[in-house]
Amino acid sequence: MNTHVAPLFVVSKGCFAYRADNVLRDIDLCLAPGQFYGLIGPNGSGKTTLLDLLTATRSLHSGQIIFQGKALGDYSKKELATRIALVPQQFTMGFDFTVADLVLMGRYPYIHRFSNPSTRDLDLVDEAMAVMQIQALRHRLITNLSGGEKQRVVVARALAQDTEVLVLDEATANLDIHHTIEIMHVIRKLVRDQGRTVIAAIHDLNLAAAFCDQVIVLKEGRIFSVGPVAEVLTSQLIAEVFQVEAQVQAATPDHPPQIHYTLS
Repeated sequence: MNTHVAPLFVVSKGCFAYRADNVLRDIDLCLAPGQFYGLIGPNGSGKTTLLDLLTATRSLHSGQIIFQGKALGDYSKKELATRIALVPQQFTMGFDFTVADLVLMGRYPYIHRFSNPSTRDLDLVDEAMAVMQIQALRHRLITNLSGGEKQRVVVARALAQDTEVLVLDEATANLDIHHTIEIMHVIRKLVRDQGRTVIAAIHDLNLAAAFCDQVIVLKEGRIFSVGPVAEVLTSQLIAEVFQVEAQVQAATPDHPPQIHYTLS
């Protein structure tokens, strides 16, 4: 990571609680632009809550989040929507929008009220659907799609939003391995070729090892470790955070690190 680049996000002493239950405590985090961050940790460790805070879906109870040199809370919702796109873990849509209409929603922050989409808006929608291989679903109603198809549509909407930051909350959880790998390659390419920043909660440690530059490890609502994949994802960390015995095979020029779990 280039330490001379201004940080993208800085979280200082961040705390968040639901009623009296602390979910995140004393979060100190500095994220650089142009990196693929994998957010990992056991269920209930606070991954979704942290992503909600970084996207201003929720607000800290104490502490501060600075985004691109400005307090996150000082941005308008529309301004943030031109900078940060979110692919949520759960997606529900009660109205009969077509796939094309839903992907076009990613362009709404750029379309003036009562105006029609521009040629660029429509081109970005077409490109996003092509990348997600959902062109054939263009006229299908979103309520008639399978869970995996819906998830690909939601990723396409985020791609059409064309933001510098992409946040994914276990966005491939409903996908088969083929489409999961395809989407991860697309996201990895955005980071490598366009300098986008991706922050993704990932359940599969091998998936995180294969595609991420850095990992953020949460345990019991606190930052346990942050750093390059090869340095952070060790057998000791996996045992301590996930209570699982595993061997980590070091990366080679042709292969990412591999995690092999020990069966008792």
